[in-house]
Amino acid sequence: MTSAADVAGPMPAKRGKAPPPKVKVVAKSSAAYKTIAEVAAELGVATHVLRFWESKFPTLQPLKQRGGRRFYRPDDVKLLFYIKGLLYDQGYTIRGVQSTLRQTKPKDLRAVLGQMPLTPAQVVAELRDISTLLEDRG
Repeated sequence: MTSAADVAGPMPAKRGKAPPPKVKVVAKSSAAYKTIAEVAAELGVATHVLRFWESKFPTLQPLKQRGGRRFYRPDDVKLLFYIKGLLYDQGYTIRGVQSTLRQTKPKDLRAVLGQMPLTPAQVVAELRDISTLLEDRG
């Protein structure tokens, strides 16, 4: 006797999460604007996740040029790390993060973001800036 699994054949593989984009590392200042691919790679999420978060969190507003290209300011990147931490590390839902951001005054949010530790990419950028300054002096 044959089962339904034998007739249907092997089960298709499950689709996993989209990997973050692979981006060529470019030496940029820590104050430089970043593209969506650079930010996604730094956060370890796919670009469509960032676009989704933009639709769900009105405080996140990267600059958009005529062609629709997004450029994230350093404060936007910090906010994205904060949102990612709430969602992935602390287990908040989208609604929970929306509520948290809505209840937090802009001044208090800037203070929270200012206290966040630097990411490895930010540390490297800061060190490059310092190195450039020292080379110019010497």
